[in-house]
Amino acid sequence: MVCQLCKQKEATVHLTQIVEDEMKKLDLCEACAKQKGVTDPTGFSLAELLLGAAGDAPAADPASSSVSDAKCTRCGLTQAEFKKNGRMGCSECYTAFADSLEVVLKGMHKGTRHRGKVPVGLRRAADQQATLEKLSTQLQGAIAAEDFEQAARLRDEIKAVKAAA
Repeated sequence: MVCQLCKQKEATVHLTQIVEDEMKKLDLCEACAKQKGVTDPTGFSLAELLLGAAGDAPAADPASSSVSDAKCTRCGLTQAEFKKNGRMGCSECYTAFADSLEVVLKGMHKGTRHRGKVPVGLRRAADQQATLEKLSTQLQGAIAAEDFEQAARLRDEIKAVKAAA
């Protein structure tokens, strides 16, 4: 694979970024990677790259002093220190830097809420509980509207769902 910048040397550094469901890849040779500061551990911070890459991130705006001066109340880590070393100081840092992190995470992932895998048995139980709650709400509405035929059907459906468990 050839370097995408100089188009001469063999690419040895491969960067991948996913932004809004679109994957972007960049293949660089060693020289171009050094020129861009990707391989220099002192000149390249993943956090800085990510916070700087999120164009509308509050942290990327140097004029925004309130965000750039943000500081964790628990450990005292500043946003500048986080950008420098790429690590949080404590669990409270996630709350202190929530605004800028949300933008960064949205750029990296499909959203800011974890939607991982759930074991089949647990998913089945959660689905059943959600169904029962929905039916109970509908039952209360039918009773309030004095639609007793609908209420009887919903009562029977609730019994059937509970029996299936």
